[in-house]
Amino acid sequence: MNGMPSGRIALVDVNNFYCSCERVFRPDLEGVPLVVLSNNDGCVVARSAEVKALGVLVGTPWFQLRDLAQKHGILAFSSNYTLYGDMSSRVMRVISQFSPEQEIYSIDEAFLDFRHPPHLPWVTTGQAIRARVRQWTGLSVCVGFGSTKTLAKLANHVAKHNPQWQGVCDLGALASRDLESLLATIEVREVWGVGRRLAVQLSAAGVHSVADLRACDPRWIRSRFSVVLERTLRELQGRPCLGLETMAPTRKEIITSRSFGCPIYQLDELAEAVREYMARAACRLRQQGSVAAAVGVWIETNRFREQDRQYSPSATWPLVVPTDDTRLLTQTAQAVLRTVFRSGYRYVKAGVMLLDLRARGDLQQGDLLGVESAAMVARRAALMATLDRVNAKWGSGTLGIGSAGLKSDRRWTVARGKLSPAYTTKWSELRRVRA
Repeated sequence: MNGMPSGRIALVDVNNFYCSCERVFRPDLEGVPLVVLSNNDGCVVARSAEVKALGVLVGTPWFQLRDLAQKHGILAFSSNYTLYGDMSSRVMRVISQFSPEQEIYSIDEAFLDFRHPPHLPWVTTGQAIRARVRQWTGLSVCVGFGSTKTLAKLANHVAKHNPQWQGVCDLGALASRDLESLLATIEVREVWGVGRRLAVQLSAAGVHSVADLRACDPRWIRSRFSVVLERTLRELQGRPCLGLETMAPTRKEIITSRSFGCPIYQLDELAEAVREYMARAACRLRQQGSVAAAVGVWIETNRFREQDRQYSPSATWPLVVPTDDTRLLTQTAQAVLRTVFRSGYRYVKAGVMLLDLRARGDLQQGDLLGVESAAMVARRAALMATLDRVNAKWGSGTLGIGSAGLKSDRRWTVARGKLSPAYTTKWSELRRVRA
């Protein structure tokens, strides 16, 4: 054996997540080439295995694929982030049943810590995870096991790209010679944190495969490249340098922005968009238990339209007292917007920022006229809690500040003409099954 510890870290990753979510409630789409598009149905952000095999790259504009789509029957879907987020939560709840220590790394990936006794038959455990996720959510996952997070990530890559592993790879079960032979076949750019640019530099230095990197002297890697790559190397050698982050890190800033469904020219339409974006940002601020001490706003014209006059300003204002109150944050954002807006421009995007975030308990909120009483603080908190509960139950934007809470005809909203139903979050769009 290769001498790795008997405990393991697992990485569980959903295969082709966005496209797989679309297929769960549409069995007729199995085997059909699918893509998911970005905001305003612009570019490809996700591809099914069938589309990857055709050589389509992430970021390809959809209009450039029309002929290829017609030839191969490629179907396109608008990004349905409500569906994807809900399906992600379901997957994470299922896999958390296998280990109490879980780090949710992304919307479709999570690490599980199995380094403490009892030590299990890892391949059998991985197959059990795959079977339960498939049965309970309809999604397919691959599982990689290793003694470190980097090795677990690499094992997941092996499981995903080599059918003979049947979706589960335990690198620790391989004999040293077999492990080295396997790693010699994997390009160094597949190592977690390396990427294409660093892979080019490594290749120039004679490091082409994962086995090459694993054989390097850590001191040389540190002096030639960085301490970060040295930690990656040590992880590849089976020496843990990265701990599991079982608590999601607190964001240091919160940004919400969108491209518009069509260009807008008027301040009142920009103000409506900014109100909605701030409502979302403030909700995320409260969810992590923070308050913001500054508010930023920016608006943009289309820099790719050379025939247009260009103007893309931004501004940030400090708050007298940090807050998580949507009303105060929105008022400030509207004031900032009025200072940067200029008429006569073709605006295509806007965004808001909450900056200088602090823990809510570190200070007492107040208003411009003085420190608020405890009763006022409690009423403010209760109002925001009610706002969040209503929107969580009935959908984002059900209740908001001014027109941010109205379902009016908004020309600026993101165009999503290929949007699938909200299968899991709206009663009216649930799938109907008939005998």
